[in-house]
Amino acid sequence: MKIPSSWAKPSLSSLATDAFTTTIDLVSEQMGTIEEMLRKQGTSFEGIEDYITYACGSSGKRLRPLLALLAGGATGAISSEHINLALIVELIHIASLVHDDIMDGAVVRRERPTLNAKWGNGMTVLVGDILFAHALRLATQFSDSEMSRRIADAAIGVCSGEMLQTERRFDMNLTRENYFRIIEMKTGSLFAVACELGALLNEAPSEVVSALKEYGNKIGIAYQLLDDCIDLLGDEATFGKTLGTDLSGGKFTLPILLLIQSASGKDQEKLRSRLLDDTELHREEFMELFLQTGTFDAAVIEINNLIDQAEAALFLIPKNDYVNGFHAMATYLRGLIPSKLSID
Repeated sequence: MKIPSSWAKPSLSSLATDAFTTTIDLVSEQMGTIEEMLRKQGTSFEGIEDYITYACGSSGKRLRPLLALLAGGATGAISSEHINLALIVELIHIASLVHDDIMDGAVVRRERPTLNAKWGNGMTVLVGDILFAHALRLATQFSDSEMSRRIADAAIGVCSGEMLQTERRFDMNLTRENYFRIIEMKTGSLFAVACELGALLNEAPSEVVSALKEYGNKIGIAYQLLDDCIDLLGDEATFGKTLGTDLSGGKFTLPILLLIQSASGKDQEKLRSRLLDDTELHREEFMELFLQTGTFDAAVIEINNLIDQAEAALFLIPKNDYVNGFHAMATYLRGLIPSKLSID
C-alpha cells in the first residue's frame, strides 16, 4: 500500500517515505477496513446522510487510527476492538476539524471545499456536534467502561484546547507554557489516547500503557507544532488546505511567540502593533522575518526535541515490527521538516 498523496510532500525524503510505507504495509488491511467504515457512517443518519458522508469522505492522513493499530500490534494482536477504537478517534478528529474550519474561516481542506464553504456555518456546526456525539455513542460499545471514559476525556481535551486557543486570540501575554498546554490538549490528547487504549485493549503492563501514552502525547504535540509552522510558511498547493488562518485569526503559535521574543525595543513594539492591527494580516509579510531571525530554525529544534522524547518512551517496550513502526512514524515526521519550508 502506497502512502496516499495527501500524506506526502514533494520534498519528503526517500528515507522517510520508505520507512512510513513499510509501516502502512503492516496494517494496510485494517486501514482499508477503517476507510470503508468511514464511508458508511452516513447511513446511520436518516435524512442527513450527505453531510456526514461528505465530512467523513476526505482522504486524510489517518494518523490517529494508525497509532491505535500500531499500539495493538506492539502489545499483542490487532483485534476488531482496535479497529473500532481507530474509527472512533478518527471521528472525533474529523468533528474537531469541522469546527476548526468554521472558526478559522477556512474554505479548503484536503484539496476540496470545507463543509462551511458548501453549506454555511450554521449547518456545519451541527454536523460537527453530531459527529462528536456519534463517536461517543460508539465508544459505549466497549465492555470496559474505562475505555469510553478515557475516550470522552480525550474529546473534552480536544474541545477545551480549542476553546482556550480561541480565548487567547490576539493575546500578547500568551506564554510558551500556555501555548504548549493548549496544543497538548487539542492534539496531543487524542494521539495519546489512541496509543494508550490500543495497549489497554490487550491488557498490556501498566508501564507499557504509560510509555505508549507518552509516545502519543509527544508525537502529537510535535505534529501540531509542525502544522503550525506549515500554516505560516507552507505552500497551499502542496498541502491542499487554506493556510495563514492562524495568523489572520490571532492564533499566536510558537513561531509567532518566538518572533516576538527575538525582537527588542522599537522592533518589538512595531511587531506587536502590527499583530494587533485591525487591518488584515497576511503571512507573506512575516515569512522573511521567520527565516532571517532564526525563528523557523528554533521551531524545528523544538519539533525534533519532541520527536526524540517520543522515541525515548519506546525503550521500555519489547521490540517488534509494530514498535519499529512507531519509530518509522517519527522518521516520517522528521522528513516533513526540510531545512526550509516552501515560501514560494
